[in-house]
Amino acid sequence: MIPVRGYEGAGVAVLGLGRSGLTAARALRAGGALVVVWDDGAAAREAAAAEGFEVRDPTGPGALDDVVVLVTSPGIPHLYPAPHPAIRAAWDAGVAVDNDIGLFFRSLGEDAPRTVCITGSNGKSTTSALLHHILTQAGRSAHLAGNIGRGVLDLDPMGADDVVVLELSSYQTELARSLTPDIAVFTNLSPDHLDRHAGEGGYFAAKRRLFAEGGPDRAVIGVDEDEGRFLANQMQEAPGDDRVIRVSTGRLDGPGWRVTARKGWLAETRKGRQIASVDLRDVPGLPGRHNHQNACAAWAAARALGLGPRDIEAGLRSYPGLPHRSQRVAERGGVIFVNDSKATNVDAAAQALQAFDRIRWICGGLQKEGGLGDLHPHLGRVVRAYVIGREAQAFALALGPGVEAEVCTDMATAVARAAEDARPGETVLLAPAAASFDQYDNFERRGDDFAARVAALD
Repeated sequence: MIPVRGYEGAGVAVLGLGRSGLTAARALRAGGALVVVWDDGAAAREAAAAEGFEVRDPTGPGALDDVVVLVTSPGIPHLYPAPHPAIRAAWDAGVAVDNDIGLFFRSLGEDAPRTVCITGSNGKSTTSALLHHILTQAGRSAHLAGNIGRGVLDLDPMGADDVVVLELSSYQTELARSLTPDIAVFTNLSPDHLDRHAGEGGYFAAKRRLFAEGGPDRAVIGVDEDEGRFLANQMQEAPGDDRVIRVSTGRLDGPGWRVTARKGWLAETRKGRQIASVDLRDVPGLPGRHNHQNACAAWAAARALGLGPRDIEAGLRSYPGLPHRSQRVAERGGVIFVNDSKATNVDAAAQALQAFDRIRWICGGLQKEGGLGDLHPHLGRVVRAYVIGREAQAFALALGPGVEAEVCTDMATAVARAAEDARPGETVLLAPAAASFDQYDNFERRGDDFAARVAALD
């Protein structure tokens, strides 16, 4: 683990004792801080006490009198829709609020590893895992952490030859007090987590902090939306500024450094000259336009780290894909079964629908704000929808008259019906366009259930 520096002999409170919170408490203690902890769940408090931590409710009278910073976990609201009572208590006591990402950057010494931070609405997990794979396949010492892999403070101490790839959510980028990556990556933006950021503007502002706070040496920015174009413009000093690498799945002109993917071909262009190109259409781990965008972002970050095109292409071709993200789980009788349970919002589901031709679509769950209207242009490839979730009937109606929908409610029924109806050449695709919490603890459990039901068909 990485001992947290700067709090030797000082009181630090940790709020939330899940993976990142408990790791932060251990790392703070290893660095000499006097740690007190709290979690709203009794079981988590008991587990922390068993490790020797002092359990203290931060909202109690005088509870923060000897505390200089409160370290909170990403799942705990720190402002919207309403701050956790312990956050309010810290404000009232004049105690700084931070998270494990801020502690990590605060603790980097002179012999620090290079860091790549990746954020965005969709694709950040795949981009992070893909970049990590490319680096390790090329023989670099790389570590994957943050919102994917291990908690960042759970990593072993590293040196200048190491690279840390951090996937960061908006919850993490909004709150971290120290945020100084060598390379920052913005994949894209679509409405998500709006309740936690009081709207889309607040959501974008949280992502933008990754670039505004620490001034990365290189910025890799997806410019398929206006927010990305705005951010790229903010980061550049002049036309052709090589500190900004623009990424797009459309046509880009201009003198700058750019990586694009059009009609399945990735191309890198710098100073008006094409440097490399790769046919992504036969790369099995990266199907569809959205994954081609991810490939562009990972390519750009790898180039910024000094890797050559041949090493990066080899990494792209050997990438196995991530579970629950365009994951091919089976093929039966010419029918492909794909688990994209991570498609928890409309934009991610739309990208998944564009990756295949004739689709038996399993969808539904806990709808997010904004409705399903943005899916309608992409429903032409859907042969039939099989709707799950407690509100399956309402979800099916929201799809509109342009798609034939069958209300299945549960995964077992949906998989059985889709498999029964599917014909050779078709794809049974789980891309819910909704959160999982009405029926599952998380999207991983939902994807695992889908894969298990498919396996049971044999």
